[in-house]
Amino acid sequence: MSLNLGYLISTFIFAAVFIALLFFQIRSKFYRPYLYWFTIIASTTVGTTLADLIDRSLGIGYIGGSSLLLGLVCLSLFSWYKVEGSISPHTVNYPRAEIFYWLTITFSQTLGTALGDWSADTMGLGYSGGIILFVGLILMILALYKFTHVSRTLLFWSAFVLTRPLGAVVGDFLDKPIASGGLDLSRFTASAVILIAILVCIHFSNKTTAKKA
Repeated sequence: MSLNLGYLISTFIFAAVFIALLFFQIRSKFYRPYLYWFTIIASTTVGTTLADLIDRSLGIGYIGGSSLLLGLVCLSLFSWYKVEGSISPHTVNYPRAEIFYWLTITFSQTLGTALGDWSADTMGLGYSGGIILFVGLILMILALYKFTHVSRTLLFWSAFVLTRPLGAVVGDFLDKPIASGGLDLSRFTASAVILIAILVCIHFSNKTTAKKA
């Protein structure tokens, strides 16, 4: 919100960028890591402004917004399963499945943003408390993945939803005032730090994948 465009206009702008990247992502015949992850980032920005629009501008609050968005995630997954017979990310290998996949991702990002705001503000955990909460939940899912036979698809989508509130509270921790429990970095500095971290992760992920190939 540093440019003071408002939630609605910001949502339209980020949605346009997301749709443009999604067009190239769906048309791509191969996995292009930077295109894929920048499309993920674009869905995150859409999810962030859309969650703020729903929670704040519509006046239904974090609980109402989170409930609405959870319903949309479930509806998207249900529709995807009815049409395709699977909601596993491993079956996303042609355009129709990709559309369902990215629609679910966008709703999941939006839900995750609302949950992050809810934990930091309404639940009173603060930014550091929110980080501990969501890291702990993701580690629980990792333990379920390694030591149980719980559906991998269920674990994937659960972990995916939780990465967004974790990202939201980390972002808030970086740019909120010190008096509020943050590090008081500028919005653009915090964004640059996160972007560099993402690029480093993509780079090393590509190298690891190449070694296994």
